[in-house]
Amino acid sequence: MVARSSSPTGEDQRELSCAGFDVRPLPGASFGAVVRFDRAGGSRAALAAAQANPDALPRALYACQGLLVLPEMGEISEDPAQLVRLSRLFGPEVENYRLTHADEGMIHPDVPEIFVVSNLAPANRQPPPRPDPPRTENGALPTRFPHRRGWHTDQSYRRPPPDVSLFYAVTPAPKGQGQTLYADGATAYEALPARLRQRVEGLEGIHVRPGTGRSEQAVSDGETPQPLPPHHQPQRQPVVRPHPVTGKRALYLCEAGQMDWVQGPFAGMSPGPEGDGARLLYELMTHLTQPRFTYVHEWEAGDLVIYDNRSLLHAATWFDAERYGRLMWRTTVAGNPGEAYAGEEPSWTARPLG
Repeated sequence: MVARSSSPTGEDQRELSCAGFDVRPLPGASFGAVVRFDRAGGSRAALAAAQANPDALPRALYACQGLLVLPEMGEISEDPAQLVRLSRLFGPEVENYRLTHADEGMIHPDVPEIFVVSNLAPANRQPPPRPDPPRTENGALPTRFPHRRGWHTDQSYRRPPPDVSLFYAVTPAPKGQGQTLYADGATAYEALPARLRQRVEGLEGIHVRPGTGRSEQAVSDGETPQPLPPHHQPQRQPVVRPHPVTGKRALYLCEAGQMDWVQGPFAGMSPGPEGDGARLLYELMTHLTQPRFTYVHEWEAGDLVIYDNRSLLHAATWFDAERYGRLMWRTTVAGNPGEAYAGEEPSWTARPLG
């Protein structure tokens, strides 16, 4: 049985209602909420209501375990700057992808704070492969690792890592394809067996940028890891991460592509795909991605999903990229990673040596 979704307290619910929001638990999920606005007017009216009560949406995000779904926000497609203005409600820093040297084809031509996720030119980002088999024994979409691959949290290879992402569907894939999966690291941590909880206390994962020859597959295939400049070095992150706002502890890790399988995946454990670190990662990821901790989002055009990278993981799913074009926009918000990162300079900023 799926547990009832985390939802605002009665006091929070009254405040949110007064702010013009209707917040309801996500159907069929154990965390997250659907947020609708109580008057017509589309995303512009929603943005105005949110800006008039700037604490309301962040409060809802934290009360609902880090996941909000806002349907019918389609006016953002015509006015993409709205997405940036909404993003600023969740933190002081909205990443400008031109300043962080993202691939130009993945940066919105007019709004550099928007990262473009699309199989269409100029982004040309292809979907992940279809799982084999494509469905579970009971006909459901696979969520559980290792049947489902690609679980990660955004930019975990940076210190400090980002806080919140906003993901918007301009043109989604057809229903039944191109879903996004979310996993609740906080509830999964609370449900850890005592043996595993003891093993992960104080443990650090070693995270690294994808495409550097240090992934599980690259190491298994015998690839030579790429030399990394100082601002792309692997970064250690706590496997159990306290949330700076709620105080809840959550599992914070990725799987094959964003962990460093040359030095890790965990500091102080034998490295590589055959090491004890790999065995622990598989055990943790299999636990974390159980259906009771996951949510499958089927996209509609105009959907906006807001998710907290400090406590949630997510994964993309396959779609037929030869037949369909998919266009999604993402913003990334930072500024409150927690006390463990206090005073740190960004690890990804290239600085002169010497």
